Amino acid sequence: MNITKNKRLHKISRHKRVRAKIYGTSERPRVSVFKSNKHIFAQFINDLTGKTIMSNKIISSSKSKVKGSKIEKATKIGEMLAEKAKEVGIKEVVFDRGGFEYHGRIKAVADGLRKGGIKF
Repeated sequence: MNITKNKRLHKISRHKRVRAKIYGTSERPRVSVFKSNKHIFAQFINDLTGKTIMSNKIISSSKSKVKGSKIEKATKIGEMLAEKAKEVGIKEVVFDRGGFEYHGRIKAVADGLRKGGIKF
């Protein structure tokens, strides 16, 4: 019980530390990424207005149209978000890893965004 509480508190403090340094605007929105054991969510946020510009998610593998491992799915979601962002006119973003370490699925989303042509 105590270990789980400590992990959660450390994640919250990492997230606060990351969020203190980054800020999204309408020209350069913040890409916030959240992952759970089954799902991964990503959204473009304008912090000036506090509104979400667009979002995307991968649902569990049994319902998802995207096939492959969790990392492959995360890369695909990054590419899909990059395509949507280009349609809206977004070329540069600020990446918010949300307190998660920059490896695995979080890194895969970032690589997918870069592969799709988004700069950050």
